[in-house]
Amino acid sequence: METGRRGGESPRARVIRDAGDAALRVILGEGLDVRVNEAVLGLAAAIRRARRAGVLSVISGYTSVLIEYNPEVVDRDSLSEWAASLDPETPAGGRRMVTIPVSYGGEHGPDLEAVSARLGLSPEEVVALHTGPVYRVYATGFAPGFPFAASLDDRLWLARRDSPRDRVPAGSVAIAGRQTGIYPLPTPGGWHLLGRTPLTLFSPEAAEPVLIRPGDSLRFVAVTAAEYERVLSRTDDR
Repeated sequence: METGRRGGESPRARVIRDAGDAALRVILGEGLDVRVNEAVLGLAAAIRRARRAGVLSVISGYTSVLIEYNPEVVDRDSLSEWAASLDPETPAGGRRMVTIPVSYGGEHGPDLEAVSARLGLSPEEVVALHTGPVYRVYATGFAPGFPFAASLDDRLWLARRDSPRDRVPAGSVAIAGRQTGIYPLPTPGGWHLLGRTPLTLFSPEAAEPVLIRPGDSLRFVAVTAAEYERVLSRTDDR
């Protein structure tokens, strides 16, 4: 079942679809579009702030907001109408810039040489192209605190690995398609590993469990293996 306004030129227009029998997906656009994603984050913030009875969770994605609800508490149609009319919030103080130190290549970036060969670039050129942009975090997920950030320089676009790894070390900085990301925990993964950061992205015991949030900007900075170890030792001492 689908209700709401179909997207035109503005991310304010919304399409609302059922996502199972107790969730709604509010779609504000498509593709990697900063305006759409900013509207998504603003709408998710407004829904959370409203604390409407029966709303169980609110999850923001690239172009949509997922609202999980208790149908015994809130009616689907009234929730849909409310979500279609709610004004997005503007973040106080703007979005954050997060700087990520990265040790590229070697044991920290086992795919750097292969990526360089496939793309016809030197490892130094790959690192320069990866550290050049400021990336936007469009969403987090897959593992707690994994940032999906875009957009890569066109010269670094690669499909995912043909064979995913069974275990990618925590802190691994990787690329796939138009995106770059950081593995917060040791998990399986199919992206190309260029390097590793000594920063901790997910600390479940902390007041703020995740280091990076949707809407943040990321800047990657190359550091030596020795600098990586120094930062890692300071992180471990906390």
